[in-house]
Amino acid sequence: MIGYVCIGTNDLARAARFYDELAAVLGATRQGETERYIGWGRSATDSLLLMIKPLDGKPANVGNGSMVSLLAESKAQVDAVYKKALALGGKDEGAAGARSPDFYAAYFRDLEGNKLAVYYSG
Repeated sequence: MIGYVCIGTNDLARAARFYDELAAVLGATRQGETERYIGWGRSATDSLLLMIKPLDGKPANVGNGSMVSLLAESKAQVDAVYKKALALGGKDEGAAGARSPDFYAAYFRDLEGNKLAVYYSG
């Protein structure tokens, strides 16, 4: 149902380095890019995560209450993405662990303060 999600950035090159490495842990690669955005997914027909410079030319900022959740294929992959995010300079927002009997997740902020989750349900 989700086609793509956009997260604003003020430094596309910096964001690209961060998300290239996170995407690799999730088995995703760049699926498209221009001078204004880069999109990652597992295939050309998969939903995409886009890092984008705002069209209005104003600075990107963090949305209060906004969060993007990335689907992992296992608890181990949740752990790996979380550890990679922190190693790349991301900030902890909740260590990897069970949130309910069938929901395992970790929470972090990227280099610009955007909140993300990575989770496995099963």
